[in-house]
Amino acid sequence: MDHVTERALQVAALRGTSYADVRTVRRLDERITVRTGTVAGASRREDEGFGVRVLVDGAWGFASSCRLTVAEAERVADLAVRIARASARAQRRPVRLDDRPVQRGRYETPVAVDPFSVPVETKVADLLAADAAMRASAPLAFTDSTYRAHREWKTFCDSVGSDIEQVITSTGAAIEANAVDGDEHQRRSHPDSDGGVRGGGYEVVRGHALQAHAPRIADEAVALLSAPQCPPGRRTIVLDPSQLYLQVHESCGHPAELDRVFGTEASYAGTSFLTTDRLAEGFRYGSPLIDIVADATAPGGLGTFGWDDEGVPAQSVPLVREGIFVGYLTSRETAPRIDRQSGGAMRADGWNRIPLIRMTNVNLRPRPGMSLEEIIADTDDGLYLVQNRSWSIDDRRLNFQFATEVGYEIRHGRLGSLVRNPTYTGITPEFWRSCDAVADERSYAMFGTPNCGKGEPSQSADVGHACSGARFRDVQVGVGRW
Repeated sequence: MDHVTERALQVAALRGTSYADVRTVRRLDERITVRTGTVAGASRREDEGFGVRVLVDGAWGFASSCRLTVAEAERVADLAVRIARASARAQRRPVRLDDRPVQRGRYETPVAVDPFSVPVETKVADLLAADAAMRASAPLAFTDSTYRAHREWKTFCDSVGSDIEQVITSTGAAIEANAVDGDEHQRRSHPDSDGGVRGGGYEVVRGHALQAHAPRIADEAVALLSAPQCPPGRRTIVLDPSQLYLQVHESCGHPAELDRVFGTEASYAGTSFLTTDRLAEGFRYGSPLIDIVADATAPGGLGTFGWDDEGVPAQSVPLVREGIFVGYLTSRETAPRIDRQSGGAMRADGWNRIPLIRMTNVNLRPRPGMSLEEIIADTDDGLYLVQNRSWSIDDRRLNFQFATEVGYEIRHGRLGSLVRNPTYTGITPEFWRSCDAVADERSYAMFGTPNCGKGEPSQSADVGHACSGARFRDVQVGVGRW
């Protein structure tokens, strides 16, 4: 694709741009679904194209195409320039980019077993075996087993001489057991409610041990049908990593996106309570135990890469340090507005979308001291909540409610009986300030959110979250109905 990229940059320069970049992207996506012992779907999709982004008179222009020819490169670059000139007439604030050294290099996701080299028959057999193990263990209404593999070959070149190549691979699989009795529906899933997708190859699927966990989640789904309802009130809760990662995603990652703070996502994804005055004042976001970073270098993360889609190197950016809010997810355009350099958080959903600020791997760091089991043992009375079932949060990311698949009573430091339909609610900073224990690295695990939505036209992004479990005091707990 070198000739396409080179010609697009040449035309952009001739048309008077102050900056231009060209991304070429080839994507390969494979999915398999097994439902109640039957292969319900299997697909493999591939697409390829390029996008040209230019800066003219302080305004952006973007255009793209799936036709990889020199003539098309000329047309698309010219169109991007014309769009930028039109946008400049209505701009409120001229775009100013931070300084970024020329970048050159190559990055590839570490992969032990290439998922696209594993025979389809093997993948289907693995899902069918896990599905059968669920149904053999308990009387279930239906079961779901899913598999996904995704790979992107990307190049990035810009008008200042950057030349980057990346190959990003993610793979995952998950199982779900569903039990129904009258109007009561309960489900249990493994390893998480987002498909078990991580950065890596088929070794990720094997690491999830789906067949081994199948009987447990099937039995729990059925047991939940007759379990007592979660008692409402203010309780101490301990969140398992399988739930805590989504709490981090919704109430930590999204409000730290600086484009939301500046209002450019208000019509779709919302705004943020983390306004820039709170950065200056040293806002207390959580208890002193809370350390949150956006780390694009974390092993196994869906938000792990070598460079973002502006050519900014992957890095670890502190967002919350010892409970104090200290940073945002930023771009080359937004970072200068708070007198900082880009943290490398710009990514696009393929070749035909302009990059947006997206989460990388927003991780709650573990704290040395207690394991997750020891935190439970240290809790006299409370609830242990596992695996997300539903969530709701306002546009500013302040008021939230989460429901989990299952809760366990904690009595005198021991896990007790199951409770069904648990929910918990709170206000983001109050909730994180109530945290009085974060588990150590023994339960620290990476999770993936492969469908984070943002932008108009809509874009989906793969983002990651690592955490280890934590305890929160005096949280409002309720009961949900499905």
